[in-house]
Amino acid sequence: MTAWQQGKTGYPIVDAAMRQLNTLGWMHNRLRMIVASFLVKDLLIDWHDGERYFMQQLIDGDLAANNGGWQWAASTGTDAAPYFRIFNPTTQGERFDKQGEFIRQWLPELQAVPDSDIHQPHVWANKNNKKLDYPTPIVEHKDARKKTLDAFERARSAA
Repeated sequence: MTAWQQGKTGYPIVDAAMRQLNTLGWMHNRLRMIVASFLVKDLLIDWHDGERYFMQQLIDGDLAANNGGWQWAASTGTDAAPYFRIFNPTTQGERFDKQGEFIRQWLPELQAVPDSDIHQPHVWANKNNKKLDYPTPIVEHKDARKKTLDAFERARSAA
């Protein structure tokens, strides 16, 4: 949870969003969905922890909206997203920050990474024998996604 809070997960869009939150007390709704999905579905951390952290950080924190958003991200609550909706942080970054302008604003350590590689900077660094002062991903999204789907399926079977 600490890496997520500090914007040090190794996923640029997640980290940029969290650093923006920690600095400004605000982030765009799309970013809120991305970081919430990452916390609860990639890291399997209870949504209450994320909801609490957001309320401590957000200048526009609204209990009902925040609580409902976190329940949606966690696929619980009355208007929950299907449990199998798991945002891929890399493709979300590619879709919503194609050239990495937002990412570079909040992650100055990635300034030298080309646009085409900004969403997977370590792949670029390894290919070009470069050293980055940026954390490697704390979890492999593909593996985390499978683990989450398995957990939801076990819960469904037990119900």
